[in-house]
Amino acid sequence: MERRLELWFTEEQTQDVSLSLRLRGTVHQEKTEFQDLAVFDSVAYGRVLVLDGAIQTTTADEFVYHEMITHVPLQAHPAPRRVAVVGGGDGGAVREILKDPAVEKVTLIEIDPAVTRVARQFLPSIAGALDDPRVEIRFEDGIRHMQEARAAYDVVIVDSTDPVGPASGLFQVPFYASVAAALRDGGILVAQTESPFLEAELLRSAYRAMRQVFPVVKVYLASVPTYPSGLWSFTLGAKTPDADPACPHRRPLSGPTKYYHAELHRSAFVLPRFVSELLEPGSSSAQPSSGLESIQEVRASEALEAREVRQASEALKAREKEEGLV
Repeated sequence: MERRLELWFTEEQTQDVSLSLRLRGTVHQEKTEFQDLAVFDSVAYGRVLVLDGAIQTTTADEFVYHEMITHVPLQAHPAPRRVAVVGGGDGGAVREILKDPAVEKVTLIEIDPAVTRVARQFLPSIAGALDDPRVEIRFEDGIRHMQEARAAYDVVIVDSTDPVGPASGLFQVPFYASVAAALRDGGILVAQTESPFLEAELLRSAYRAMRQVFPVVKVYLASVPTYPSGLWSFTLGAKTPDADPACPHRRPLSGPTKYYHAELHRSAFVLPRFVSELLEPGSSSAQPSSGLESIQEVRASEALEAREVRQASEALKAREKEEGLV
């Protein structure tokens, strides 16, 4: 019997866990100044962008990550006019940011020009908004950029690779302090902080580091199938002490979303017990569940409204009965 020749790509996500994708072929491959870069055409997830052997995005599931890393902090801010993205050279975060009508300018700070060049050529559905006139692209070190910026942004989104090489400094206290200085009053930072299953210590370390800088720090989750374990975390820091990032401002977006919506925004902050315990050992409610409280408030409001309608209806029926109308 004739054997079918198959081509597979395997990402070694940890020493003990790998993800393999069957490929149709290799679209592009090169070694840039900073990293090994490849684009594959996979059977299950479409085109796949890989940096140093790690999957960065795929055309099949990228919407989850890009919508959640952008719309959550944007909708948590009352007026995010100026937004910065550190990393994210593929353009997916920029595409989503531009859907928010409050945004006037997006600054993309990407250290490797090859990522943006290749995304424009081979991932147009992700990179298609990079030529929007509201977008400024700066090919430079994001850490240095934040060290030099002062009160320049309303929201900063750290769409980084894994914390190795040039990205390692993006998960540490000095960088978070630089971002805080680069944010305007009421500003918000959000960073991807890996899998609570496979990179638990990194998530806890990033959470604690951010708490040293920001008065309000919350973690929220999303499901990204091709990322390690499929469960992904984002850590958000707000400069306003009484901020509640779990309550979205519900600005209508100029384009559709496939994952994000206001109710999901709230519920994303309601953490599984093991994640709460990870962030604050010994406390299953380490992170005040403002998302849960918000949901409870909505339900209470809906119940009150229903009760008021029922009471009004009963009063009307009683009055009609008294007047002999029924």
